[in-house]
Amino acid sequence: RASLDEPHPSAGPVTFMPVCRACQDEVDELVPVKVERRRIKVCEDCAERIAEEAEIAEMSESVMQDMMGYKGRR
Repeated sequence: RASLDEPHPSAGPVTFMPVCRACQDEVDELVPVKVERRRIKVCEDCAERIAEEAEIAEMSESVMQDMMGYKGRR
C-alpha cells in the first residue's frame, strides 16, 4: 500500500504560476515595483503602467509647485 505522503509515481512535478498583484493574471515572471513606500510584485505590463503613472504624478506636482511659487528649502 502506498503512503499518503508520497505522490503517485506517474504524477509530474507540481508547478504554480505566479499571480500579478495588480491585475490578478497568471504570468511567467513578476517584477518588484515600489508603490507608495511599499514594494509589490507585478507583471511587466503593470510595472510599466505604474511607472508611467508615477512619472505623470511627479510632473503634475512640479507644475503645481511652480504655479504656487514654491522655492523649496533654503
